[in-house]
Amino acid sequence: MLNDDFAARRQRMVDAQLRQRGIFDERVLAAMLKVPRHEFVAAPYRDHAYDDTPLPIGEGQTISQPYIVGLMLELLRLAPDHTVLEIGTGSGYQTALLAELAAHIDSMERQPALAAHAESMLRSLGYTNVTVYSGDGSLGLPDRAPFDAIIVSAAAPEFPATLFTQLEEGGRLVAPVGPPDAQQVLLVTKEKGSPIIVESVSCRFVPLIGARGYRE
Repeated sequence: MLNDDFAARRQRMVDAQLRQRGIFDERVLAAMLKVPRHEFVAAPYRDHAYDDTPLPIGEGQTISQPYIVGLMLELLRLAPDHTVLEIGTGSGYQTALLAELAAHIDSMERQPALAAHAESMLRSLGYTNVTVYSGDGSLGLPDRAPFDAIIVSAAAPEFPATLFTQLEEGGRLVAPVGPPDAQQVLLVTKEKGSPIIVESVSCRFVPLIGARGYRE
């Protein structure tokens, strides 16, 4: 009965928070209908797992609100054969969604405890096309580049040029960029080696900490 209740909540999330707000990518919607967001939040917050709000996951980090996650995934326009670099594994929820949409996900998390917990959760749910790394996400994974898509789940102080160099020609990078108190989601497409930047919605993410992000 409890699982049925969570499934109904996911359906309401997709219908009310995503479709009604302009997210129409059917692959993204199907992934968000399938992945159990409540499994990625601590027990005290499970009743709010499908609310359109960020929730704490420990280590000063949060799981992003479903609408923003859905929007950023839609902007990536992922194909089943794509390789993806995710910066900010966090709880692993978005990682699971990416794993539903693409061939392989390399995901980086600065906090070792979060990385280990997310990896364990992803394995328990059967995701085998994900590799989780603990390290400075602002530097990306140059040894694994180029990637068809890059998604950043923490606020970069400026255009993430280092990550852009790891993007495949024609690839898409989505990242929140701006000061700690308010950012803009940017969609960056690589065309003839140059960035084509389009601004999307305003948002507020935790800061990207690292050599090419905010300093601790």
